[in-house]
Amino acid sequence: MNDVIRPRQVRSYVRRQARFTPGQKQALLELWPTYGLELTEQPLDYVEVFKRQAPIVLEIGFGMGTSLLEMAKAAPEKDFIGIEIHNPGVASLMRNLQEQNIANVRIFKVDAHDVLDRCIPDDSLTQVLLFFPDPWPKKKHHKRRIVQAEFVELIHRKLKTGGIFHLATDWQDYAKQMLLVMSEANGFINRAGMNNYAERPAHRPLTKFEARGQKLGHGVWDLIFAKN
Repeated sequence: MNDVIRPRQVRSYVRRQARFTPGQKQALLELWPTYGLELTEQPLDYVEVFKRQAPIVLEIGFGMGTSLLEMAKAAPEKDFIGIEIHNPGVASLMRNLQEQNIANVRIFKVDAHDVLDRCIPDDSLTQVLLFFPDPWPKKKHHKRRIVQAEFVELIHRKLKTGGIFHLATDWQDYAKQMLLVMSEANGFINRAGMNNYAERPAHRPLTKFEARGQKLGHGVWDLIFAKN
């Protein structure tokens, strides 16, 4: 497993000391050779990785992997690459993939910028998914938010023409920033219309956290932009 990352001035995450069970440790060691991808200097050959040619969907920050698992099961005709730096989530997803015999998911356990820079070929992704990234609510930490102009330019380069960048957040302030950054970015069209948020599409699973928030009256904002 490759945890080596290039130095960056500002990271959009903090490596937390999360609870890591013996079972998760075992899953990480035993299943990584099957589902894990290493950071290299060469772009991925998707056919070599998945043993077929199919649309490629990239999810950044999949957490415990619940949504990614559901999406992969619901769309066996697509191949999914997930990025998550926290070991418990990586281990949990791999164990579920094995138990449910799901073969169309692979995982990176390094920073998303490094994966996009070095491993993802240009003009190759059908979708990029960014669901509920860390909102960094304090104003002094807003520079840590992953949705910045430079990051969006990188996403644009990796998407195919017509490819979708789908974002979601439950922080209204972050949603406004996302909408502003995406609206100002070159080469994207808002699928919901100018300055509008999108309805949650059926392919984005409703998480337990989100369902609980809805009962409490919390909002969730989806943004869906297409590369033109």
